[in-house]
Amino acid sequence: MLWHILTVLSLAPFLVYSLDPAFNDDVMGLIVFKAGLTDPKSKLASWTEDDPTPCNWVGINCYPQSNRVSEILLDNFSLSGHIGRSLLRLQFLKVLSLSHNNFTGNINPILSQIPSLRVIDLSHNTLSGSIPDEFLQQCTSLQSVSFANNNLTGQIPQSLTSCSTLQRVNFSSNHLSGSLPSALWSLTSLQSLDVSDNLLEGEIPKAIEGLYSLRSINLHKNKFAGWLPENIGNCVQLMSIDLSDNLLTGGLPQSMRRLGFCTNLELRSNLFNGEIPDWIAEMKSLKVLDLSANNLSGRIPTSMGDLSLLKELNLSNNYFVGSLPRSLMKCSNLVILDIGNNFLTGNLPSWTFELGVERISLSGNRFTGHINYPSISIGASYRSLQVLDLSSNELSGEIPAAIWNISGLQVLNISRNFLSGAIPEAVGKLNATRILDLSHNQLNGSIPNEIGSAVSLLELKLRENHLSGTIPADIANCSSLSSLDLSHNNLTGPIPPEIAKLTILEVVDFSFNQFSGSLPKELTNLSHLATFNVSHNHLKGELPVGGFFNTISPSSVVGNPSLCGSVLNHSCPAVHPKPLVLNPNSSDPNHASVTSLGHKRIMLSISSLIAIGAAVFIALGVVVVSILNLHVRSTMALSAATFTLSGGDDFSHSHGTEANLGKLVMFSGDADFVVGTQALLNKDNELGRGGFGAVYKTELGDGRSVAIKKLNITSLIKSQEDFEREMKSLGSIRHENLVALEGYYWTPSLQLLINEYVSGGSLYKLLHDGSSERSLSWQQRFNIILDTAKGLAYLHQLNIIHYNMKSTNVLIDDGSTSTKIGDFGLARLLPILDRYILSSKIQSALGYMAPEFACQTVKITEKCDVYGFGIMILEVVTGKRPVEYMEDDVIVLCDMVRGALEEGRIEECIDGRLQGNFPVEEAIPVVKLGLICASQVPSNRPDMEEVIKILELIRCPSESQEEID
Repeated sequence: MLWHILTVLSLAPFLVYSLDPAFNDDVMGLIVFKAGLTDPKSKLASWTEDDPTPCNWVGINCYPQSNRVSEILLDNFSLSGHIGRSLLRLQFLKVLSLSHNNFTGNINPILSQIPSLRVIDLSHNTLSGSIPDEFLQQCTSLQSVSFANNNLTGQIPQSLTSCSTLQRVNFSSNHLSGSLPSALWSLTSLQSLDVSDNLLEGEIPKAIEGLYSLRSINLHKNKFAGWLPENIGNCVQLMSIDLSDNLLTGGLPQSMRRLGFCTNLELRSNLFNGEIPDWIAEMKSLKVLDLSANNLSGRIPTSMGDLSLLKELNLSNNYFVGSLPRSLMKCSNLVILDIGNNFLTGNLPSWTFELGVERISLSGNRFTGHINYPSISIGASYRSLQVLDLSSNELSGEIPAAIWNISGLQVLNISRNFLSGAIPEAVGKLNATRILDLSHNQLNGSIPNEIGSAVSLLELKLRENHLSGTIPADIANCSSLSSLDLSHNNLTGPIPPEIAKLTILEVVDFSFNQFSGSLPKELTNLSHLATFNVSHNHLKGELPVGGFFNTISPSSVVGNPSLCGSVLNHSCPAVHPKPLVLNPNSSDPNHASVTSLGHKRIMLSISSLIAIGAAVFIALGVVVVSILNLHVRSTMALSAATFTLSGGDDFSHSHGTEANLGKLVMFSGDADFVVGTQALLNKDNELGRGGFGAVYKTELGDGRSVAIKKLNITSLIKSQEDFEREMKSLGSIRHENLVALEGYYWTPSLQLLINEYVSGGSLYKLLHDGSSERSLSWQQRFNIILDTAKGLAYLHQLNIIHYNMKSTNVLIDDGSTSTKIGDFGLARLLPILDRYILSSKIQSALGYMAPEFACQTVKITEKCDVYGFGIMILEVVTGKRPVEYMEDDVIVLCDMVRGALEEGRIEECIDGRLQGNFPVEEAIPVVKLGLICASQVPSNRPDMEEVIKILELIRCPSESQEEID
């Protein structure tokens, strides 16, 4: 309030002397607005209260006739502060554009009261809070609103119906959640809707079919699921559709053939299935068609060649078969062609080079034959080619010399084929190429010296070929190199010191070659090194000292027996012999040796003393440990013997008996143990061990089997009151997919949990135990995933985080074939939920633990369970452990599957025991769901209720469609 008063007082002379009161409102409103801003670049220096009109101020436009302010255009002014109510004085303001600044706080709903306001753009700021409901309730003439790229949360208000004049809405790149409000579909004037990059979910409502004026819709990067509305083609004026990066399924609705004005159709990264219909050619205005990363199959229709305006075609990462239709040659405007990671066959279509495109990717298919482009050097259409990716096919023969004549080529990737022959000297003509990948072929000969002429190279990958000879010193001319991979070849000679001139190198891999000599000391000058691997060569001498080499991993230099240095725990031999020191006071020539012998005797005595002392210390330790073990065993036996057997049927009045040392409580059923209390913890009855203790099987008097978990007492609750409170809470939980807690036993030194016994054993054992005779079918695996999701979702409804979600804690019931989650809630027994204590408790969960466990500043939520569940999905589908240790490598399942998906090899990851007996249309979406759940960013992971819905959609897409209809 004081600030407002001071501002008004500063304007007092102007208020007195101005001739036109109407101008007072505009000037005063803007000056007060400026007073609340921080203007670091003095962009608003021309705004002074001495001017009778603001029409000449920077960023201000006025109506010519009345000189009243019509537009405030302050985009990219680096302004910060809050947007106050002083702008209400500008009664004729039509456009308010404050984008790309640093405004903070909430959106001021008072702005909607400016009666003439048509356009408001507050995008690219740091506004927070929700979109005010009253803002939209009061808008009467607003036509365009953009709050994009802020930090807004909450849902999109239903009050949008009040803005009947709205034509353009952009709420993209925020954190908005919930579903699209039904109010949107009553905005009959709406032409553009962009809510991309948010957390919106649900289905796309059928009501969209009534927006006949809609020209652009962007729902990219949300969590929308279900099928596309069948009559979306009623929006006949649609020109741009972007629904990519969602969970949409089903096929393309036939009504889309009526979208004759549509220029952009982007549906990538969804779960769409079926074939591309022939009628796609009726969308004749298409310039961009992106159907990549879906589950589409069948042949690519020849009718697609009728899309004469097409500039970008991306059908990668699907399941298309057959050959690439030659009719695409008619698409004379094509700039980008990406058909990678499918199952296309036949000879490599040479006519693709005649299209004159800038980017071609045919990678990850099954093309065969040679690369035959005899006229490539003279055809003008090839000059525009910038990216050529033919990797991961079955191509053979030599690399044609004509390829090296493509002067504008920036990326050439022909790796993972069966190409042979030598790398020609013409490689030096690629002076614009940034990435050259010839790895995983059968190339021979040497690396030509002319490689140094490819001065723009950022990455050079020649690994896994049959190359020989030395590394040419001219490679130092490739000063932009950041990655150099020559591994798995037959290269010889020393590593040239000229490598040190490549000052921005980050990755160097020379492993598995025949290099000899010592490592150049100059390599320590490579300050950007992240990886340097020279393992399995014939290098010798001392490792360089300094820089990256002070912390180099031993695995990066292993396999070089003559290398030495502290990293290898192999000290280098001294360069000079040790000096011989004689006693100058002695004339006896044998004195030196006698003195030396005396020293040896002294040293021997000291060593003997140390050895004797150590032996005594160890002996004492053994005695102490033995005594402690005897004490613990006697305590355990005494504790077990104190069981007083009773039972009860009513949880709220559970029976228990107090003894001097123990208390047994059963929530239901009989507490009479057939084997007797002394045999409860018999080693022969042990089922397994986990982070919180060992588990034993026994029987009750009524014939039921139970599993007894003996908790580790370290770091667990010592208070009986706290322990019993947690037990009663866990004992009240009943769900068909959760292991029931039947009772518990308490002493200060021994705590037992009495759980329901699940006969089929753990999921881990079924998947990985070679002795198991059971081989899970796809149907069983899917049911396990779905049942586990239901159990975990129920826990999350109760605000219980499992913390230890892994396949050993998922149990399979032989009798009912149901799946049950065990060991939930045990982390609550820790006195303080310290993540480091917790990590030590569940260290066996390597591979399942969400990355946020490693960061103290990140809150642990239910999303860490979702991560473990995602890894479990991948484990169930692939049959592989989350982390597998090979002889020379460590394979992380999540990384392996994600890489296979990107390379179009995902079917190779499916468990071989299924032998192809699985529905691809289910398996691939389930894998994708697992990867989404195992996202590194917690906010990108769905919650378990969403997971259940997605799984049900994957299994029954037709039923889901019927529900939608």
